[in-house]
Amino acid sequence: MRTLSRRTLLAGLGGLGAAAITAGCSSVGPSSSGSGAGAGGSGAGAKLALVAFSVPKPAYDDLQKQFADTPDGKGVSWTSSYGASGDQARAVISGLPADYVAFSLSSDMTKLVDKGLVAEDWDSGANKGIVSTSVVVMAVRKGNPKNIRTWADLTRSDVKIVTPNPGSSGSARWNVLAAWTQITANGGSEDDAKAYLTKFYANVVSLPSSGREATSAFTSGTGDVLISYENEAIAARQKGQDLEYLVPDTTLKIENPGAVTAKAPAAAKAFLGYVGSDTGQKIFAAHGFRPLNNSDVPSSVEGATDPANPFPAVQKLVTIDQLGGWKAVTSKFFDENTGIVTKIQDAAKIS
Repeated sequence: MRTLSRRTLLAGLGGLGAAAITAGCSSVGPSSSGSGAGAGGSGAGAKLALVAFSVPKPAYDDLQKQFADTPDGKGVSWTSSYGASGDQARAVISGLPADYVAFSLSSDMTKLVDKGLVAEDWDSGANKGIVSTSVVVMAVRKGNPKNIRTWADLTRSDVKIVTPNPGSSGSARWNVLAAWTQITANGGSEDDAKAYLTKFYANVVSLPSSGREATSAFTSGTGDVLISYENEAIAARQKGQDLEYLVPDTTLKIENPGAVTAKAPAAAKAFLGYVGSDTGQKIFAAHGFRPLNNSDVPSSVEGATDPANPFPAVQKLVTIDQLGGWKAVTSKFFDENTGIVTKIQDAAKIS
């Protein structure tokens, strides 16, 4: 099965942002506030709106529940919306109420900063606005019947790949950049990386709109390998899905930002603090995310390949900063007309 191309998908999404009718996006209740800010006040009785990319939903469900047991969270109620990262950012800009926002990419947060919906200094803290991290992995069928072990195996003629669409999904951008950097970080030229991505996309059979939808497509039987977040693979296994995952020797560190909106009440700011605390990070880790502080790794994580060593060291872990940061990366790889990935994906004619 093949899904819509990048440009076809973007065209179809054009009218959906304001209504927040994005793939995998839950409905959000009414708010008395204006664009980008939810209703409610600090302390008991505050009503907060959370808008996030789809992948961390189980973690945020748990975080909201446990935050309610704290003095700051007592009496707080929530509306939540989840979907593809880029779509969610556009929805907030179009008026979707939000007090706390979490995206796959810092560049999606920057869109809200540019509109005055998030403070310019949102990333000035010790963690630079990052609330969760992970790495790009390969998920395969139980028993790994295609014997997929390395990035090179993904270009074999018998391998079919599932990965989200970078036109809407933040996880898709991490995925394809990981595929690129495993060439350049090991001595290959940019021409070598382009050649690899061309072969990679020739094997892509499905481009779902979000990381969560990509997992659903794979677990429903599409493809031989899913390029995904480590935490997403762990979450799928926690739900009983028969899949395995491999952490490549060279991969990309995923860094997901979180922030409060400019008009968010004190309770939302308290929740952001809770998310970044040791307690909050241990909750993220229990759901397969690599915590910001290694001391917050639980003694065991259900669903990990090795529950007692859930986050193994990566031989060569590349960061987005090493690629020049999201502004440069977005222009170089994902510009609608000149981006390297855009051109390669369009040439592949995945439809």
